[in-house]
Amino acid sequence: MKHTLSVLLRNRPGALSRVTGLFSGRCFNIESLCVAETYDPQVSCLTVVTKGEAAIIEQITKQLHKLIDVIKVNDVSEGEFVEREMALIRVKAEASTRAEVLRIIDIFRGKVVDVSPNTYALEITGSESKIKAVIDILRPLGIKEIVRTGKIAMARAPKK
Repeated sequence: MKHTLSVLLRNRPGALSRVTGLFSGRCFNIESLCVAETYDPQVSCLTVVTKGEAAIIEQITKQLHKLIDVIKVNDVSEGEFVEREMALIRVKAEASTRAEVLRIIDIFRGKVVDVSPNTYALEITGSESKIKAVIDILRPLGIKEIVRTGKIAMARAPKK
């Protein structure tokens, strides 16, 4: 089962390396990794997606807590959460297909972020399944390049 871990860690040199080293040293695979500063520039939020049974995820969590720079570890996939990815997709945009590309990206609430005589660069955000759906629909039109972020996730606020 996939688990999405949200890890707050001190924004120091080597902190990310120690976290990823923990995963590789114990033969745990990282499927997705995304990290950036939080509202506090001294703290980063690392979102890690990994697979494993509950016992393995518990072991990973305990090992992460032992790292000096780790402040907090939360398995957001244990409750309700919101997750998003972003993709930049460069597609062929010849005169005959430009309107179709624009219609598709509008349906998925995406944006055109760069235009050249023969291509559009598109930005799309959403769930993994939404990104996959856009890619599948654009593939016959001629995808030239794809760059994707990893997942970012946040637990939903309590509804009290």
